[in-house]
Amino acid sequence: MQFNFQEFLTLTFTLFAVIDVVGSVPMLISIKQKTGSISSWKVTLISGALMVLFFFIGKPFLNLLGVDIRSFAVAGSIVIFILGLEMVLGIEFFKPEKGAASGTVVPIAFPLIAGSGTLTTIMSLKATFERTDKNEYMILLAIAVNLIVIYLVIRSLNLIERVLGKAGLLAVRKFFGVVLLAIAVKVFATNASGLIK
Repeated sequence: MQFNFQEFLTLTFTLFAVIDVVGSVPMLISIKQKTGSISSWKVTLISGALMVLFFFIGKPFLNLLGVDIRSFAVAGSIVIFILGLEMVLGIEFFKPEKGAASGTVVPIAFPLIAGSGTLTTIMSLKATFERTDKNEYMILLAIAVNLIVIYLVIRSLNLIERVLGKAGLLAVRKFFGVVLLAIAVKVFATNASGLIK
């Protein structure tokens, strides 16, 4: 299997849109103010471990439950679609727990960064790649790039807030929401055809 740079960029951008670490900056700043500090490397490490673990054991776990991978991909596309709507319309469907004892693990690493949307997207992308005989390990490279971005964003929270401002952060969030809606439609169309007979 050859490395396709365009597909790698698409994967990286897709995960970036789903994780939405830039759109989560206001929430991250709020948590930082409450807890005093956020450990950038701990958040990155825990989030990465969850994503990679789900990449490898997601399919065997689904087989154990007797769920078809295409069905999971379609279900995942619906979750991604809802996340996109949430970002565009400003309605919260997935709310992190408040007042958690460990801000690093909950709610930052999970579910804010490596939450249901991110993990579902990884499984949906892997399902699509397996069906089309593409190099699925590009997904791991895309995860690695996004983990670097996550680390840098958390390290630069104050700077990002000053540069983008409230209006800028809102615009970025809505833009990535529209991107997610388009991704969800594509994943649904790719996998639903094998289910509907």
